[in-house]
Amino acid sequence: ASLFRLKDLEVAELGDSDVLVKMLAAPINPADINMIQGTYAILSPLPAVGGNEGVGEVLEVGRRVAALKPGDWVIPAGTGLGTWRTQGVFPDETLLKVPSDIPVLCAATLSVNPCTAYRMLTDFETLAPGDSVIQNAANSGVGQAVIQIAKASGIKTINVVRDRPDLPKLVERLMALGADHVITEEMLRKPEMKDIFKSIPKPRLALNCVGGKSTTEMLRHLQPKGTVVTYGGMAKQPVMVPVSAFIFRDLRLRGFWMTQWKKDHAQDQKSLASMMDALCQLIRRGQLAAPACTEVPLQDYKAALEASMKPFTSSKQILLL
Repeated sequence: ASLFRLKDLEVAELGDSDVLVKMLAAPINPADINMIQGTYAILSPLPAVGGNEGVGEVLEVGRRVAALKPGDWVIPAGTGLGTWRTQGVFPDETLLKVPSDIPVLCAATLSVNPCTAYRMLTDFETLAPGDSVIQNAANSGVGQAVIQIAKASGIKTINVVRDRPDLPKLVERLMALGADHVITEEMLRKPEMKDIFKSIPKPRLALNCVGGKSTTEMLRHLQPKGTVVTYGGMAKQPVMVPVSAFIFRDLRLRGFWMTQWKKDHAQDQKSLASMMDALCQLIRRGQLAAPACTEVPLQDYKAALEASMKPFTSSKQILLL
């Protein structure tokens, strides 16, 4: 946290293709911290404003800006916008319009975790109602979105979490979101796992945000030709796969990074728009809520950063701007 200062800056001049935005709310995500620590694949030239996600309201637009008007809500179109600020002037192509009839915390947390969850459920295996997926770090922002999006599509979820003091409370919360099964890492190794597969099929898709033992244990339960998608590595351990899983079960190992997907689809506005529409529809229908959040005023950013790095955090810190 000592890398941060709260600083008053002059707001830049508004160019013809620029948009003046009053930021409303912005979360602190693990990737934001990794970028600051210099351990992420994208590094901003310093000094930089932190934050890759958030929602703001358009105050003013340059004379060439057609797609946005004052009062519209916008979120970052890509990575590295620097959302931890009260106001900013941004080129219009760096912003995406979102409907302002969804809750502000849903909009603030829309562009990273729900999009990641949506793509991973869509792009790797063709899942039909009644199929199942298994995921670790199921209480993360992505994990919570996976549970809800899967539930809305009739897909069953097996959700793996680390054992913790308040486990029953966490299990209850994930079940309330629509989880079918919530189990601990230890349970993955137990014979009782068989009982789960009496009522639901073995998963064709595993979503891995942990690495190490957790992934190896998860992939044992996959169907032949199933896919493991890795999108994070919280344990900082490599993914270990028994040779037999490749030879006799032909498992596929893939990776996913939302930033890369956005780059690859920069010219394909339709696929981005259809994903955003689908997610906003789920939000409006009450089928996709913002992750558990703690709202923190910007001046208390130090406490928020510290809280976001604590182990077993089940609440996302959101800076109110």
